[in-house]
Amino acid sequence: MMKSSLQATSSLEKWLCYIEQSHSKVIDMGLGRVKRVAEQLDLLCPAPFVITVGGTNGKGTTCRLLEMLLLNAGLRVGVYSSPHLLRYNERVRIQNQELPDSAHSASFYFLDQSRTESLSYFEFSTLSALYLFKQAALDVVILEVGLGGRLDATNIVDSDISVITSIDIDHVDYLGDNREKIGYEKAGIFRAGKRAVIGEANLPDSVVQYAAEMGCELFCRDKDWSYCEQGETWQWQSQRYKQQTALWQQLPMPHIPLANAATALAVCCCLPFQISVENIVNTLMQVELSGRFQTISAQRLQPLAEQWQLALADLPQVIVDVGHNPHAARYLAQKLQQLNTQHKRKVTTVFAMLKDKDAVQVVEPLATAIEQWYFADLNGYRGQSAEQLQSAVAEVLTPQQRQTAITSASVTAAVKTALCNMQADELLLIFGSFFTVAEFLVLLEPKSAV
Repeated sequence: MMKSSLQATSSLEKWLCYIEQSHSKVIDMGLGRVKRVAEQLDLLCPAPFVITVGGTNGKGTTCRLLEMLLLNAGLRVGVYSSPHLLRYNERVRIQNQELPDSAHSASFYFLDQSRTESLSYFEFSTLSALYLFKQAALDVVILEVGLGGRLDATNIVDSDISVITSIDIDHVDYLGDNREKIGYEKAGIFRAGKRAVIGEANLPDSVVQYAAEMGCELFCRDKDWSYCEQGETWQWQSQRYKQQTALWQQLPMPHIPLANAATALAVCCCLPFQISVENIVNTLMQVELSGRFQTISAQRLQPLAEQWQLALADLPQVIVDVGHNPHAARYLAQKLQQLNTQHKRKVTTVFAMLKDKDAVQVVEPLATAIEQWYFADLNGYRGQSAEQLQSAVAEVLTPQQRQTAITSASVTAAVKTALCNMQADELLLIFGSFFTVAEFLVLLEPKSAV
């Protein structure tokens, strides 16, 4: 097996290019190769306590809230997440900090020189994260599942608590075309004798059966724990942990989906660490995650306004969201409805999506909430043109929406056109993929050239 000529001091950009091309398949489901390398390098126990988080949607925000709660409790915490928005470095956080390029390059060099198997990009990335975590002497590691669960590279690690945030249709080519099959794949992160926290309210039978076969204890939403909104606040409750959680009432509304916040609190019940109510209240008010129904401040838009010679005061509110499947689209539709209840306004969207996603099922719940559609090209082998995307979803748009829809050769071009034609009292939603949001966020970087 060939090794790279790159060195530990080579640039991260060169290393990422290498690991993208070093394996025959971009996605290669299975644990055999990656686990053998991890065993050889003693990477299967990256910390004394490990939490693995899977699910169709909500993994990132659940991981983020858990991370902040544990950090605020005084623990040393590492998080591995994917995909990244702007920089590979976002995938590994240690003590709430991204690592410098040099740390990742040195880790890749160690792995490349030591491995005895061909590894995919995600497998390289996962092993590198485990190596970096082990070097950091952490108390807790949080692993976000990349795809599915059972055959995902993160599943080589035996977690102390596993989490399923939600189960819906996505990645059908790899996980199956119904919730029972997908649930089975996601339940693959369960471990015998360990607790599994479930944030999905409508749990497929396959998950329950898998847990029974594994001897895994489920801690399920609306059965073992629940939450409810109370005007401007909310409460979390569990009869099993009634004394421990008696003060988990009148909690502040978070800036992340409430279901994910509630799932994270369910995990807190199962932890061997003390998480105070003061910690919970303070963290709920602080936590956020880039790209998840994120409002872009006027300050961040100012460089863009200057580059495109637009008056900042005339720009609409801009919200970005990485949602790219039907479950995420339904949540988006609810959020838009809530906003319009508070302040009725015209909603315009810049929409770009990968060709292997179900665009019709994504657009359908949003069609009545969005008046003006801008379709944009996404490049890459999974990308599709704006024209293809518009044609695919035409059946769920109204005649007026189809007539006024505009196609653009890029997200950048679509955003520029949209902003030039919008008023300050309107709302611009940019969504459809991590790639869609990333292309926009790059425009706001200090050194971006438009």
